[in-house]
Amino acid sequence: MSEADHVAVLPRQPRTLRDTGLEPRFVTSLVVKAMYGSGKTALSQLTGRLRLSISVVREVLQGLVTEQQVEVAWCADSDIDMHYQLTAFGQRAAVEYLAESRYVGPAPVPLDAYRALVEQQSLRQPEAARVLPAELKAVLAEDGLAPAVRDLIGAALHSNRPLLLYGPSGSGKTTLARKFARLRQAPIAVPYAVLVNHEIVQVYDPALHPAVLQPRAMEDRRNCDARWALCQRPLVHIGAELARDMLELRHDVASGVLRAPCHLLANNGLLVLDDIGRQRVPAGEVLHRWLGALECGVDHVAVPGGVTHALPFDVSLVLATSLAPESVLDESCLRRIGYLIPVGPLSDGSYRALLRRQCRLRGIGADEDAFDYLINELHRRTRRPLLAAWPHELLGRIADFAGFAGHAPRFDTDSVTQAWSSLFGAEVAQDTNPQGDAR
Repeated sequence: MSEADHVAVLPRQPRTLRDTGLEPRFVTSLVVKAMYGSGKTALSQLTGRLRLSISVVREVLQGLVTEQQVEVAWCADSDIDMHYQLTAFGQRAAVEYLAESRYVGPAPVPLDAYRALVEQQSLRQPEAARVLPAELKAVLAEDGLAPAVRDLIGAALHSNRPLLLYGPSGSGKTTLARKFARLRQAPIAVPYAVLVNHEIVQVYDPALHPAVLQPRAMEDRRNCDARWALCQRPLVHIGAELARDMLELRHDVASGVLRAPCHLLANNGLLVLDDIGRQRVPAGEVLHRWLGALECGVDHVAVPGGVTHALPFDVSLVLATSLAPESVLDESCLRRIGYLIPVGPLSDGSYRALLRRQCRLRGIGADEDAFDYLINELHRRTRRPLLAAWPHELLGRIADFAGFAGHAPRFDTDSVTQAWSSLFGAEVAQDTNPQGDAR
């Protein structure tokens, strides 16, 4: 995507106070709080901190100068370089504003603007790009999936309906689910904060909303609303740690704002709920709420104290479980999930290919007969399925033992037996040792 396309993702810059969609008193409070305790403050500092245009901040400052809350502290050749400071009246006003809200940061965007852009950026829009077969094959090339399973995944992603991956622990469901994020690379706009019924809700999280390459053309960037960050589509992964309070808004004491719950931070991106059935809240309760919210595009989230706010909710929902789906979800819930996709053991050929690939990535030399020994003697004799997790675990242990012994790791019969023994128990290794000697 070109720089011009990146710029086109962001809303246009507000030129006047009215264009911001915020009440004048609210913006005034942000400006006054940003100046409080700073002494002389440059106009450029205010615009950078509040993410508002020079024209908007200057409009607010002119009103404050008229009301004798702010005065010009220093003039330069250009009015862009002017410095301002609070008067005694302004200092008192700042204290009052801070008592109402301690937030001093990027100006929020109105809820209506956020709702509109989430809908515009939705992958459910008819004109949104769809995953292509060649693209999916390239991303999942290393997973050893059968073509029929890959086609099932492709149809599920094309539909943009929720999908459920199920299969034994270690079959690669989590890795597979997270890879789906690679298929959605177009950038989106994410607000730093949203104003919801006079309360500020922080939405942007740098850990979940990685920035894309910013356009170098300064003139183009000046035309964009800096209250929005240009980001990759988020990937939010939630596991067994999910609890009820994580589904609601929470107060951040330090900043004085509300923090959006994790599932709303995934808006316009990928939301993975892993280990279904092991959360501290019943799986059916969570999924009935999320599936209903996805259908109407809104989730009602509570503020500590009982008030609820309706916030946009638009994600690609991927679920994963090592339990039987019908044992953790009722029939109505399973019916609302678009696709149930089994992820099981790999074929012999796929397992060998995964072993070879991971040996190459780790720089570990491999003996061909060690592959036969691992599959035919260890796996089949102990009836352990060929799961995608084992090559990574075994090679890691081979590297650990070799590093401790002070020599280069090698994938051979002896090292495989030693790694298998450390993973599954010494008695297994003794039973399957081809020489029959005790280790």
